[in-house]
Amino acid sequence: MQFHLSFPVAPLEPAIRYSDELLLMGSCFAEEIGEKLQEHRFNTVINPHGILYNPLSITRALTTYLDGKIYTKEDLFQHNDTWNSWDHHSRFSALTADAALDGINAAQATAMRSMEQADWLILTLGSAHAYVLKENNRIVGNCHKVPATAFYKRMLTAEEVITALDNVMHRLFFRNRKINILFTVSPVRYIRDGVVENNLSKAILLQAVHHLVNKFSRLYYFPAYELVIDDLRDYRFYKDDMVHPNATAVNYVWEQVVKACINTGDQALLHTITELNRAAQHRPFNPRSSQHQQFMRTYADKVKLLMEAHPHLKLDDLMKYFEQ
Repeated sequence: MQFHLSFPVAPLEPAIRYSDELLLMGSCFAEEIGEKLQEHRFNTVINPHGILYNPLSITRALTTYLDGKIYTKEDLFQHNDTWNSWDHHSRFSALTADAALDGINAAQATAMRSMEQADWLILTLGSAHAYVLKENNRIVGNCHKVPATAFYKRMLTAEEVITALDNVMHRLFFRNRKINILFTVSPVRYIRDGVVENNLSKAILLQAVHHLVNKFSRLYYFPAYELVIDDLRDYRFYKDDMVHPNATAVNYVWEQVVKACINTGDQALLHTITELNRAAQHRPFNPRSSQHQQFMRTYADKVKLLMEAHPHLKLDDLMKYFEQ
């Protein structure tokens, strides 16, 4: 008897290579997968605006990169002794406006360069719910713990999402003629919006994404949402909050990303880097033993050979660790 529903994930063509530059944006699940890519030494920029959930805030961020926007004090507001940006996650908030702007504009510079050169833009849409500032009807990327009375919440329509993404895709393809775009929908269940409302939100995102993927030849979809919701399909794959996929689920999705999205010729290199990462996490009983010293020399030699064969890989930290 079969008690598990699985489905094939169509391979990505063209597949992602180690020589590619990647820009990831969107929800917290984008960060989970982005960190896996960074851990395996892909050239990756993750969320230059911080975590963003709704697609209109994501497209606004992309537009600022295309426009070359430099943020000023007029773009910030002060709340609870910190300076914040309605466009950005609270990781950019600071006690002074200058400190907040330094972080924001450094990330802007990185994002603008990445936008020009990236081979892949990976967008993870989290929710079709958006929070709107009552005073000016502006959709915010983050509420920054401002009292809820300052906002109203509304559900974006599929048409709004399609129009916003469609417009920014045309501009992006004109600016960067080699870029490919991979969409995912976050499997995080935003049940604070309500279970029914969360499902409707995800349906709107899925409708919008598939409309765009069918329209543009350089847009693709990876079924992260379906892998967790329909393949794993069990609360034991969620954290205690029953909302966020746990490490087991994230690792399972990552395995499917590797199989379906990473160039087959580069997968052997990825597995070699996985081995080196595991070796670096090894904690010996006796670090001074001759056995452990030989272990460290062996892996230092492996890193050295890998650096010689792939000089574009950033492995200096591993070399430093194994040579200590």
